Amino acid sequence: MAAGTGSPRGGEGTGSRVARSDGTMTHAPSVGARRLPPLLAGLALIAVGLVILLVGAFATSRYPFAFDRAIIVGARAWGGPAWLPKVASDITALGGGVVLTVIVVIVAGFLLIQRLWLTAAATALASLTGGWVVDAVKGVVLRARPDLVPHLVDAGGYSFPSGHATSSAVVYLTLASLAGQVTPDRAARRYLLVVAVLLVGAIGCSRVYLGVHWPSDVLAGWSFGTLWALGWWTATARARAAIGGER
Repeated sequence: MAAGTGSPRGGEGTGSRVARSDGTMTHAPSVGARRLPPLLAGLALIAVGLVILLVGAFATSRYPFAFDRAIIVGARAWGGPAWLPKVASDITALGGGVVLTVIVVIVAGFLLIQRLWLTAAATALASLTGGWVVDAVKGVVLRARPDLVPHLVDAGGYSFPSGHATSSAVVYLTLASLAGQVTPDRAARRYLLVVAVLLVGAIGCSRVYLGVHWPSDVLAGWSFGTLWALGWWTATARARAAIGGER
């Protein structure tokens, strides 16, 4: 199969040409694959800063910070509309282990059908290993869950970092960023990443509102998940470049 240089799309660069099953040539969906999305880059910088601050704070104390107590008590005192607890419970479920596992399996299966082997493997491995790291950190920090307000949903185990915030960031940001590597349309890539960020943000906020996590638990989860997604984005882009394509 001969390789050639494709024409730029949207001024973003060129892609290699590959053969279809009918013998015609088309462009591989790798446009913009090596360029870090600005939104993800910005989130990564924020995440690094938060990690540094939280690590420094935990070096002196594992107890909740003053802003943790103020936010969680203030959120419960505010209460909000009558429907908010139910909506928050539904949103928080989107960051649960069962839902995230189902999503990863469905997406990875679809990618395998499309013969996007590298993206499928990265999707599964990023989610699996991210969960292991979170469990390990919880076992080291051993921070208790909030007890200032009644919990509006059941939650067990240790509090730091928030498993829902971390896992949702790992899964949704990884899916959005990896999908962007095989999606040539710039608007589609931005849409996927913005939706992922909003979803991850809503899930993390719901954990605080429901009273089952300190805000710093959620901040740590967001930070770790963002950096994890960035790491897998980088590794996958480099692997794809090294092997000359997705398949």
